[in-house]
Amino acid sequence: MSEARRHEARQKFLLGGLVVRAGLAEADRAFLLGALIEAGRLAAGSDQHERLKAIGLEAFRRQPMEDAPAPDQESEDGP
Repeated sequence: MSEARRHEARQKFLLGGLVVRAGLAEADRAFLLGALIEAGRLAAGSDQHERLKAIGLEAFRRQPMEDAPAPDQESEDGP
């Protein structure tokens, strides 16, 4: 497996873990995609963006993901 494919597979695995962690593993896929698209439309730094980010950071503080870097170690654009 090439390095690019390995990286892509890891990204998918980590993102899937976030869906499970959020309690949305059984959610309708169209709903999930719509929610992600809507979240992607939020301007970085906006009140809504900062509110959602704070919720996520608190969830990571309560229970860190063992197989992912801490959010403060990632780029602003990365998962």
